[in-house]
Amino acid sequence: MRDDQWQSLVELVSQGSTIPRIGLLVDSPWLPGWYGITIREYLASERLWLQANLKAVEEFPDVWFIPGFWSEYGMCTEPSAFGGRCRFAANDFPHIEPLLSSWDEVPRLTPPDCTRDGLLPFVIERLKLTESEMLKRGHRVRFAVSRGPLNIGSYLLGQSEFLLGLKADKELAHRLLRLVTDFIKSWIQYQRETFSSIDGLLILDDLIGFVGPKDFEEFVVPYFTEIFSSVPVSVRMLHNDAFGLITARYLAQMKVNVFNFSCDHSFAELRELCGPDVVLMGNIKPRDVLAGGTIEDLRRDIRQAWDTAGDRTRILWSAGGGVPPNVSSEKIRTFCEELKSLAQNSQP
Repeated sequence: MRDDQWQSLVELVSQGSTIPRIGLLVDSPWLPGWYGITIREYLASERLWLQANLKAVEEFPDVWFIPGFWSEYGMCTEPSAFGGRCRFAANDFPHIEPLLSSWDEVPRLTPPDCTRDGLLPFVIERLKLTESEMLKRGHRVRFAVSRGPLNIGSYLLGQSEFLLGLKADKELAHRLLRLVTDFIKSWIQYQRETFSSIDGLLILDDLIGFVGPKDFEEFVVPYFTEIFSSVPVSVRMLHNDAFGLITARYLAQMKVNVFNFSCDHSFAELRELCGPDVVLMGNIKPRDVLAGGTIEDLRRDIRQAWDTAGDRTRILWSAGGGVPPNVSSEKIRTFCEELKSLAQNSQP
């Protein structure tokens, strides 16, 4: 993000804003296809990765791309540090096979070294090698990024096995989450130590939307509070585009100040649950409207969200989740134009 964009985001978080802003969470599901290359080309080539990201920020200068120049290898990124087998099809999302066959194998896991294990060193080196080009265009690395502890745990064991284990063996569940949480804290601290421009934290975890209230209090709140308290940054963003009503109740307690939530929830119900101080990031349907709908569908969805949002001073207009494949440039321009028109027409 540019300096002016970052300053505006910090102001939105700290005091709100009457100027509507668009922020889109983008990574390998959208950028390669939009740029005209395969996902594997995007992930394998530092040059193509940089060119795709530069084209996006230059074609849409008024959009905040978050986290911006995201150096990642899909869901393989963090779990790879534990030793899982990564699969990279030519033009499909990266996939990692479960590392553990059962919860009984959890005790054999050892803490990864963020400086050398899995794909993490390549994440850092890509940013180091391209940072000078970003700076020439006025952009800096702003966010430390990681998947969350339940998300990573589910990739180590498989989602069904992981969720069953939260009920069947709580001692091992806490042991695994303790190990993964300590790893995440080391990983985000390493990113921040490497890039002094980092003043934001983005944690992505959809698995937290699959647990009930009691399990949320036991297995989510303490670990996420630790993670979001581990580095002193201005923006603390959580992405969970699965069921998010339970999550909303605990955002302040977990030290989250920006929440990218599911399009299945409205701004009004989220605001009632999380209070007035959290920036809500959403809420346009990503797959059915932003990618698969018509231009009029998109305009209608934006107008409906605008009319029902209530207090708009702490909203970051976005998709209700990450930007999916096949979202066209025309759709993004329409998003910008429609929001600008609504803002102008609502002025006294």
